[in-house]
Amino acid sequence: QVQLVESGGGLVQTGGSLRLSCAASGRTFTNYPMGWFRQAPGKEREFVAAISWSGGTPAYADSVKGRFTISRDNAKNTLALQMNSLKPEDTAVYYCAAKRAAYSRRLYYDAGAYDYWGQGTQVTVSS
Repeated sequence: QVQLVESGGGLVQTGGSLRLSCAASGRTFTNYPMGWFRQAPGKEREFVAAISWSGGTPAYADSVKGRFTISRDNAKNTLALQMNSLKPEDTAVYYCAAKRAAYSRRLYYDAGAYDYWGQGTQVTVSS
């Protein structure tokens, strides 16, 4: 079993930065691919970024490429999302997720593929 808890959200002005963290419990966290998703009011949950269990070759949605960076520290059981050059359209609740696929080198882009989710953290970017 894996439990995920996000933190680091808040209110920031356009062009600012935030760093989201996702703390994972459960000894198998280090084996699982992970991802970040977001959901704005009235919209479906959308893919933001994904990373393999080993941390290599992450993938990003086109809308955040070059501005966001996903990383993980398996020794500390944490996943992070560094968000720079934030825009009002980045406003959403951000969720971290884990896919129960031990040692998979695949990256997963569909929210339905993930097995564990955090409760979400609100990010609001003012114009």
